[in-house]
Amino acid sequence: MASARVLVHAQRAGAGGAAAFGQSVTGVFCPAHTDVALVSCGLERGHFLISDVPFPGSTVTVLKRPPFCPAKLGGATPGDREGQPGVAAAVAVLLEAACGHVLLTRRATTLRHFPNVWVPPGGHLEPGEELVAAGLRELAEETGLHLEPGTFSWNLLGLWESLFPPSLSWGPPRCHHIVAYLGLRSAEPRQQLQARLCLSPCEVSAVAWLEPPVLEAIAATEDGAEGSRSSPGELPATVGITELSAHGFRSSQIPTGILLRRAPAHGPDVERVSTGTKFALGRWRAGPGQGQRK
Repeated sequence: MASARVLVHAQRAGAGGAAAFGQSVTGVFCPAHTDVALVSCGLERGHFLISDVPFPGSTVTVLKRPPFCPAKLGGATPGDREGQPGVAAAVAVLLEAACGHVLLTRRATTLRHFPNVWVPPGGHLEPGEELVAAGLRELAEETGLHLEPGTFSWNLLGLWESLFPPSLSWGPPRCHHIVAYLGLRSAEPRQQLQARLCLSPCEVSAVAWLEPPVLEAIAATEDGAEGSRSSPGELPATVGITELSAHGFRSSQIPTGILLRRAPAHGPDVERVSTGTKFALGRWRAGPGQGQRK
């Protein structure tokens, strides 16, 4: 039986997103009735490769798509598996402070894709760039946090197939990514990291350090799932966030319920945590066995 291989294209900084989408990448590796596959991934000749068999330097991890993935439901036919047209590689970083709090950012309202949605820092993987190097670069660009070697450990949490808009009911997709979610655990306390924040206003409008019970509740609200997993019963009514204003940072509170919202099936999007972030948080809370820790 022939192996399946997909090259996901790295994208140079400043390059625009793809205007079209094709076959679901996840669908190359799993039956049509499922949305998850176990794959090997890594760089091969400077390109991000996903395969159903291991290759030198690869890591075994989970590749998943949402059940409402437009590339799954749009009826696209299989194309050249060696180079999916319009599919770009991206990386996102779940930064965990020494105390267990995890950093999420709220995307600026002016962004074209997923505005006002809570996500980890992240962005495109550039040609030849290693995952952790890309994650550290994006973390620094969006939050001003520079992590020195030896002050953190990391592991690959999983791969997520992301399209925007995320549902066909919102219109045809305009961009298509495979997002590699990394878990970075810093040796520094939250207060020390918070003091070094320098947010990029064109990308980030607010940040929040969320404690494990809230993170677990967010992970339990799976978008598109029938029912939901159980979540902790006792949660704070509000969570503290740090917002950017015309005069710098200001502390604020938002209802915890905003972070527990599901993606709407129809109508305009709402402030919420992205579906891919919920997937990554579910992998994060399952422990360091979910990938290769460095």
